[in-house]
Amino acid sequence: MDTERFLFVSADAALITDLAWQVHREGHDVKYHIEAESDREIGDGFVPKVDDWRAEVEWADVIVFDDIWVGSDIGTGEIAQELRERGKAVVGGTPNTDHLEEDRGYAMEVLEDHGVNTVEHHIFHDFDAGIQHVQENPAPYVIKPLGEVQNVKRLLYVGNEDDGSDVVEVLRAYKKAWGHRMKGFQLQRKVEGVEIAICGFFNGNEFIDQVNFNFEHKKLFPGNIGPQTGEMGTSMFWGGQNKLFKETFGKLEDWLANEGYVGSIDINCIVNENGIYPLEFTPRFGYPTIALQEESIESSTGAFFSDLAHGNEPDVDVHNGYQIAVRVVLPPFPFDDEKTYDENSRNAAVVFETDSRDGIHLEDAKKVDGQWRAAGDNGMPIVVTGKGDTMQTAREQAYDRIDDIVMPNMYYRDDIGERWVDGDGDRLQAWGYLGP
Repeated sequence: MDTERFLFVSADAALITDLAWQVHREGHDVKYHIEAESDREIGDGFVPKVDDWRAEVEWADVIVFDDIWVGSDIGTGEIAQELRERGKAVVGGTPNTDHLEEDRGYAMEVLEDHGVNTVEHHIFHDFDAGIQHVQENPAPYVIKPLGEVQNVKRLLYVGNEDDGSDVVEVLRAYKKAWGHRMKGFQLQRKVEGVEIAICGFFNGNEFIDQVNFNFEHKKLFPGNIGPQTGEMGTSMFWGGQNKLFKETFGKLEDWLANEGYVGSIDINCIVNENGIYPLEFTPRFGYPTIALQEESIESSTGAFFSDLAHGNEPDVDVHNGYQIAVRVVLPPFPFDDEKTYDENSRNAAVVFETDSRDGIHLEDAKKVDGQWRAAGDNGMPIVVTGKGDTMQTAREQAYDRIDDIVMPNMYYRDDIGERWVDGDGDRLQAWGYLGP
């Protein structure tokens, strides 16, 4: 494709650095703006930066937003919608699609209104009312905070007791510790099965034919143990518009077209032999999922997103196999502790024992005099990916690449993709979800 001008806008944390770097390496003109002052050094030495993204709007052929927030009173969906109305080609949401992530109750209403099966769920703005509901309707539940604190990942709690007693105790603890900030929460009935996310790419009018199916690994430690993080790794593959797609996004295509949504949209589900149960939307790029998707797109990434933004059907080639991504992190991730970060991780060197950078993707990193270093305050400098004809060969490639990285105090999960190998793939196949 011809060289185009891409403007990448990070409204909060610097989440889209790797995609900007990938498009820049393909030869396109790239400018990157990071709003958060503490994160502005991220990407230094890798991509050109600008201080005022609005001054670059007319320059840009394509504008790409990374998240749904701009401060507390306006979302990027509103800005993206306004820019599209001005005739700009934008990868980004709308106010209503932003709302899918901000308000879990609204998201469930949209699903139900369009005939998508949902898990039993209830919204509460009072802790005592939630506790009473569990006591009167004993069962395992998932607690999902709403509003301001929903991004505090460790507050999400998945109940284990059949009588809901552990959920009651957690709600009592949250009332004491978080009652001043947690203004609401959703109780969702726990469903057993395989957790899988369906990710479609929408061009404002329709989904592209290729669908991405991915498996998140959110707990800090191997074996799915420990505190919730944003994500420790992802395994995935690409496929067609199968039953999983048709029973979820296939029913929402007209709604998204009416919205004019453009970009990646993900719906996380539990599936079992009885059905598909959507849990939550991600109406934006997933992280580190986007790095893994870049790795598996074997045609031009820039052309792919330019076509999406202009309402075209991308001519995209994807890896016909399996892929995994492993987030490599530093203390005190996933917690905030400035002293620990300063003593152990700030400006930490990322040293490579080989000349190859295949499968190495940026998160919170910068380059100083040719040396890769940790940047920002979050302690997650890089993502390492692998791909192969099987999930096991993809795992081997990713972990072999990690073995060639030296970074003091680094840690990561060593079991990304094992769930598929250990039976999730067989169960999905047996239940008939992976056919054409």
